[in-house]
Amino acid sequence: MDKVGLVGCGTMGTGICLAFASSGYSVKIVDTNLDMVNEGLANIQSQIKRSVDRERISQSEGEAIFHRIVGDTDISFLADSDFVIEAVYEDLEIKKNIFSMLDEICLDAKIIASNTSSLAISDIASTSKRKDRILGIHFFNPVPVMELVELIGSLDTSEECFNAAEALIASLNKTAVKVKDTPGFIVNRLLIPYILDAIRVYESGVASREDIDQGITLGLNHPMGPLSLADLIGLDVVMMIAESLHRELGEPRFSPPTMLRRLVSSGNLGRKSKQGFYTY
Repeated sequence: MDKVGLVGCGTMGTGICLAFASSGYSVKIVDTNLDMVNEGLANIQSQIKRSVDRERISQSEGEAIFHRIVGDTDISFLADSDFVIEAVYEDLEIKKNIFSMLDEICLDAKIIASNTSSLAISDIASTSKRKDRILGIHFFNPVPVMELVELIGSLDTSEECFNAAEALIASLNKTAVKVKDTPGFIVNRLLIPYILDAIRVYESGVASREDIDQGITLGLNHPMGPLSLADLIGLDVVMMIAESLHRELGEPRFSPPTMLRRLVSSGNLGRKSKQGFYTY
């Protein structure tokens, strides 16, 4: 499989796109309007330039990577893809609609995957006529750097599909872990309560944001504290995953704290809005 199709030109979609193009794959990426596509391609080009400037790759390598990527606004553009990943916002109905279209368009695709971070694969695949080729492939941000990928299958996902996905992830020099189709999978099931607890500690005045983060980085040798990490992920994304887990599992520890809700409602989403727990 050497032709990859992607739906979604946001942070995760462009990161996944760059990871595949950097590994030699031809990548087509689509979004709903031309501005989003152009913004996504500009973001990819900026990341490539940064790698060239830091001498991680040569100028010619950077140009070759970018030339493997083509953007469009028509989802039928992905018709000849061997492997397709959906990487749009965590909205079940939107994802189901996309999968319904991909089912009709990508007739020869061996795998159609979702990069969902929390939604059930069985629910996303419910509109498909070929559920055996659908699974979750959850990358982590920043995709080109992070080595882990979660593979999530529904009861209908075939062993052939799983094996092909594992081989594909290995070709990116990443490690895949298999997870049952449960809320939050492995990482977010553990990560989100950790971040929410840190927010509650800050909200209650126990310690400053800097001391909370430093307590974790120096005390537990983590590369980043929980509040800085929340800003990197995106506070809207943290809240969305927390709400999904709270809805599915009903446990109070997944309920978003008031401070998180207020930050999100005011548009302070972390690094991407230049303001979250910290100013950027």
